[in-house]
Amino acid sequence: MVGLDNPLHIALVLIVVLMVFGAKRLPEMGKSMGEGLRGFKDSLQGHAPAEDMTPGPMLTAAVAEPVATPVATPVATQSTPPVA
Repeated sequence: MVGLDNPLHIALVLIVVLMVFGAKRLPEMGKSMGEGLRGFKDSLQGHAPAEDMTPGPMLTAAVAEPVATPVATPVATQSTPPVA
């Protein structure tokens, strides 16, 4: 039989995925896929996205000094007369 009905096929696919992405990357991928599917489901049902109530780190504007931009200087080129 062909397909993912056979548990051996599912195990083989999981082993290949583990080898390709690594054990450290799989939980991150699962979390991001779950959040994406949850957001997709909520948008289909017409729910507003859930806002995270925990305050994040405050970002402050850094004062940057002005940076001088380089000015292109024209380059003199010699034009050669056409050869007849």
